[in-house]
Amino acid sequence: MQQADIDRLRTIAVPPQAHWIAGRATAEQAEPLPVISPIDGSEITTIPNGSARDVEIAVAIARSRFEDGAWSRAAPADRKKRMLRLADLIEQHALELAVLGVRDNGTEIAMAYKAEPLSAAQTFRYYAEAIDKVYGEIAPTPPGVLGLVHHEPLGVVGVIVPWNFPLMIGAWKIAPALAAGNSVVVKPSELASLSLLKLAELATAAGLPDGVLNVVTGTGRVAGEALARHMDVDCIAFTGSGGVGRQLMKASAESNLKRVHLELGGKSPNIVFADAPDLDRAANVAASGIFRNSGQVCVAGSRLLVEASIYDRFMDKLKAATARLRVGDPLDLSSDIGAVCGADQLARNLRFVDGATREGATLVTGGERILQNTGGYYMAPTIFCDVTPGMQLAREEVFGPVLAVMRFKDADEAIRLANATDYGLAAAVWTSSLSRAHRMVREIRAGVVHVNAYGGTDITVPLGGFKQSGFGRDKSLHALDKYSDLKAAWIQL
Repeated sequence: MQQADIDRLRTIAVPPQAHWIAGRATAEQAEPLPVISPIDGSEITTIPNGSARDVEIAVAIARSRFEDGAWSRAAPADRKKRMLRLADLIEQHALELAVLGVRDNGTEIAMAYKAEPLSAAQTFRYYAEAIDKVYGEIAPTPPGVLGLVHHEPLGVVGVIVPWNFPLMIGAWKIAPALAAGNSVVVKPSELASLSLLKLAELATAAGLPDGVLNVVTGTGRVAGEALARHMDVDCIAFTGSGGVGRQLMKASAESNLKRVHLELGGKSPNIVFADAPDLDRAANVAASGIFRNSGQVCVAGSRLLVEASIYDRFMDKLKAATARLRVGDPLDLSSDIGAVCGADQLARNLRFVDGATREGATLVTGGERILQNTGGYYMAPTIFCDVTPGMQLAREEVFGPVLAVMRFKDADEAIRLANATDYGLAAAVWTSSLSRAHRMVREIRAGVVHVNAYGGTDITVPLGGFKQSGFGRDKSLHALDKYSDLKAAWIQL
């Protein structure tokens, strides 16, 4: 990846976009939505403002294609071959996809390149390879009876994807749904749709039958609601806010009781004990764990818990690590942190700063908008100390580069503070004690607990949360269960 190649791709005009339905771009809407780049606040293109009718057309096409069996009843080896071809095409277009996505949502390019196209290619390859390796079951029946358990695709899967990592998170849902034999209708965030529209185009080029993968852009209020309430959608897979997750469950209850898989927000604790094996590394990882992608990461370590005996020393290391991070143009390889996704998100972040100050937290660094002369949306990495569990900053997800720091005296208090939240998505523990590490993994209520690390898990392990972080599980072979039905056959011999 060279800066010259990035600079060349950033100047390419993006034509007005259209839905991708039945293997082709459809007509554009009369009043499309502008796509505003957070890099400089400029309009780079438009996307269709999808209607309920657009969703109806996409679902009907997906259902028709499911019923005709071109994909759902294709030989596993055939589905595998086409999905592997799609993975290859994603890799071939990786830099193009990454730059397009960064222009759309502002993630720093070094992170976006790995986390978006390269991760998506790995995900499609993983589930392609799983297609012909997942078996049914033979039940332990009495003599004279054969009991079989079949795995069958659900039908039409609706996928609703957020704006922070649309290609990576989209692949986590689309790839296993396709591997299981389903047809898919994707509704990306209206703030970041471009890379998923390109993905659908590549899927058609890879040989997926027309109508197996469709993308309808637009707002959640209209297009998302129509997909959630559609009587012919069998499943909704969603990553996003708890408020929208509740609306999706309500829509399911008021329509056809479709399955709803929710991966929601987090307020994840990053816990540093005095016996951490490397305090410098722990400080560097703590900074990147909250400030990468401007804090717009669902598993971000947004609550830092530090043992009292090393608190002052560790805070000095954390401040130094934060000061080394460069916020700037996300398409510049020298930038460590890119832009906040948009004006609304930036305003929300700054409201949390104001609220934390009013409640008595101490601002250590940051807390302000920067680089306003660019026209883009940038925020300084922000650290608050003297945060208490009852403060808004300790309880609510900011989804921005704002870190809440607390101190603790022993493992019991660390566990109590870690679990003092409505969320339970991720956590981390830094310690040299094997017994303490196992205890923390066992007692912290979170879907993934890192030890002497933060992040870095791959496609082989599941990601999902406890409590109000939802109950969906992306990644790993377990994700296939979300998109399959179990059918029992009881055969009298």
